[in-house]
Amino acid sequence: MKKVYLDNASTTAIRPEVIQEMVQIMTNDFGNPSSTHSFGRNTKTIIELSRKNIAKHLNCSAQEIIFTSSGTESNNWILRSVVKDLKTQRIITSKIEHHAVLHAVLALQLEFGIQVDYVKVNVDGSIDLTHLSSLLSDEKKTIVSLMHVNNETGSVLDLDRVGVICKQYGALFHSDTVQSVGKTEIDLQKIPVDFILASAHKFHGPKGVGFAFIRKNSGLQPLIFGGEQEKGLRAGTEAVHQIAGMAMALSLSYENLEAERKYIYDLKMYLIEQLEIHFPGFKINGKKEDFYNIINIILPFSADKTAMLLFTLDMKGIAVSRGSACQSGSVKPSHVLKEMLSETDLKLPNLRISFSHYNTKEDIDWLLESLKTI
Repeated sequence: MKKVYLDNASTTAIRPEVIQEMVQIMTNDFGNPSSTHSFGRNTKTIIELSRKNIAKHLNCSAQEIIFTSSGTESNNWILRSVVKDLKTQRIITSKIEHHAVLHAVLALQLEFGIQVDYVKVNVDGSIDLTHLSSLLSDEKKTIVSLMHVNNETGSVLDLDRVGVICKQYGALFHSDTVQSVGKTEIDLQKIPVDFILASAHKFHGPKGVGFAFIRKNSGLQPLIFGGEQEKGLRAGTEAVHQIAGMAMALSLSYENLEAERKYIYDLKMYLIEQLEIHFPGFKINGKKEDFYNIINIILPFSADKTAMLLFTLDMKGIAVSRGSACQSGSVKPSHVLKEMLSETDLKLPNLRISFSHYNTKEDIDWLLESLKTI
């Protein structure tokens, strides 16, 4: 059976060069990076070269990159420390954030009694920046937490503009950049953001490793206590092969960015053209111009087709989703689409299709052929 993977916002295939690099390190460089003998010193060098490599692509200092296990850990660490250690009194976020932010914020509200304000979301999935300014005008010690690229719709936040607004009101700015690191340029010398983060498996690296960018002198304290690893900010023996794999995956993503972005954008436009021909009643949730590798659509099918849609496509070897993989087993409608759609549209079958450079026009043709049978 033909296999078609169109769920790259959930995870991506590891590049072959990254696998080779990780196998080589697991085979030869197995020392503990905290050990002082040559085995340990070698692996410590691998970690520090990886850190420098990542920092170079984001135009920041290597000291500002801290390795973690995932985007979820990074989000939890940053938000918790900002509230607990920096004594922030309020979090401003939106209801379309990833649950790694939304659930962390609710837990902090429960534990510390902090104020939580939700900025309005426009019908196209963009953030209402006028409302954000109005919330910030009520001066309190605040962190603004808004994601760069929405993982369900691909709507893009203007990081520069939000950073400037936050600076104007003296607020900290945290952005979940899991969907954008490795897929678009991010210059941390120019963007006034205090904290961003990444997860390697979103840019063709291994699962179980990520990093946080913590701007110098932020005052953040550790979430995990133990040894002195990661400048005392994240205890635990580092996963050397994972970190090196992530650094290589990021380098390859940025080296090939221009060509792969154009290729993927053309695939997305081809899908939209074909949908207009074969399913003229379809709707895009968000804007056609949203992030180049994600599109979320409502299909012109009856509501009773919703439950079986993903199952039917899976039977034809096609992997797509209805939203975040972290809640894909849920029968509830997407919390993101709930903020954007009418009750009627919310019941209709929707699909999130997300591409990588491994996809082809033939993949899209097979998806369309399969949709015609539903």
